[in-house]
Amino acid sequence: MHNENETDDDVFVVPIEDAIDLHHFHPREILDVVDAYLDAAIEKGLYEVRLIHGRGKGVQRANLQRRLRKDPRVERFAESTPDRGGWGATIVWLKEPAQTTEEQEG
Repeated sequence: MHNENETDDDVFVVPIEDAIDLHHFHPREILDVVDAYLDAAIEKGLYEVRLIHGRGKGVQRANLQRRLRKDPRVERFAESTPDRGGWGATIVWLKEPAQTTEEQEG
């Protein structure tokens, strides 16, 4: 969320854990944030992550899942289980780097 002291150039440092809450970001930033987060998660050795996008009208979920379908780092994804956010979160299983490289070369 922005306040009057922030600019578009401000950098947010997000700890890389197995989940990221996207409510803290402006909707236009979310796809870029997720892109950077997935890179950092793979670098840290996390291959199952949860993207918390909220329930709302489903716009963010649809945008994220459309992007995830095309992402070569993503093995698969699914709606989270009810105890971990239900349809307000998406679980993403990432490919290990060797898998991604082999598929791009093949």
